[in-house]
Amino acid sequence: MNISQTFSIPTWIAGLTLAGLSIALPALTSAPAPAAVSAKSKAVLAVETLVPTRQEWPVAIKVNGAVAAWQEAKIGAEIGSLRIKQILVDVGSRVKRGQDLAVLADDTVLAELHKQQASVDKSRANLAKAQADAARAREIQDSGALSSQKIDEYVIAEQTARADLALAQAELENQRIRLSQTHIVAPDDGVISARGAGLGDVVAAGTELFRLVRQGRVEWRAEVNAQQLAQIRVGQAVELSLPDGGSVIGNVRMTAPTVNDTTRNALVYVDIPNAGAKPGMYLQGSIVVGAQTALVVPQTALVLRDGRDYLFEIAKPSGSADQTARSVIQRSVVTGRRLGDWVEIREGISGDASLIAGGGAFLKDGDIVNVTPKI
Repeated sequence: MNISQTFSIPTWIAGLTLAGLSIALPALTSAPAPAAVSAKSKAVLAVETLVPTRQEWPVAIKVNGAVAAWQEAKIGAEIGSLRIKQILVDVGSRVKRGQDLAVLADDTVLAELHKQQASVDKSRANLAKAQADAARAREIQDSGALSSQKIDEYVIAEQTARADLALAQAELENQRIRLSQTHIVAPDDGVISARGAGLGDVVAAGTELFRLVRQGRVEWRAEVNAQQLAQIRVGQAVELSLPDGGSVIGNVRMTAPTVNDTTRNALVYVDIPNAGAKPGMYLQGSIVVGAQTALVVPQTALVLRDGRDYLFEIAKPSGSADQTARSVIQRSVVTGRRLGDWVEIREGISGDASLIAGGGAFLKDGDIVNVTPKI
């Protein structure tokens, strides 16, 4: 093997390698440059804009409290050792002042009444006899037929008989009162809230038989701390949230004159309608203590993402830019109070910002939008 044959193969391979490089290099050097980004991107959405407004909104204190009866009357038996003969009302019954709630058996009371009536009749007869004796004694007083002592006895007997009659009549009136007490009556208009009476029960004097919510009035007793108490005044409006999702409106009637030395809270008494609010409920309410200017936007302008609230602001155009195709800036905002369809914005935008009124959920920061002119 000669020298030329020995190096022929490597020379060939090297030639192919050089040829490959010569083919690849033009390919690398001839790759076109990336296309330039269009200076004018296509708008993704047509939007309407709005400017935040300033409104006078109420300032409220949110507190909790229990609903209770305005005044609850305890109705008991005034006469004892009598059986309940009739029960005429039940829990929830609306009653009028003087209406019968229950009736006690009155047999023994009637017997005592008749007995005392007879005693009155007897006392009246004794008085008539004493008056006649005294009259005759006075007629013959000057004749000397009776001594002065005897005449005085007739006169004193007349006075005693008159007193006995008065005492018997008073006792008769007492028996009539006892008879009237066999009827357990409502002391005021209202609603029966509890019943302890059972048919056939023998009650003692003072036994509680019913409870009555006077006039059907209920109130909310809010628990407030000393700082909140200083802001509350009689007559301020209060809104209570009910378990069914509704609400009732009331007014502050009075505030407690003292603070509880254990809880350090005071009670605020609020008159409320009894529709929907029942004694015993524990409710949250808002006491309106003043008013404050708020920067607000419609609820539709807000976008909720990752647990945060955002608004989309229209970027200000440059002098030569299209006035309708504009980019948007996503602004993180801090919201506050809500009233109807309006939301207070506390931080994140200025009062003159141009904001997207709706459809922000389809946008992201930097998108181009077409601003629809307002008609």
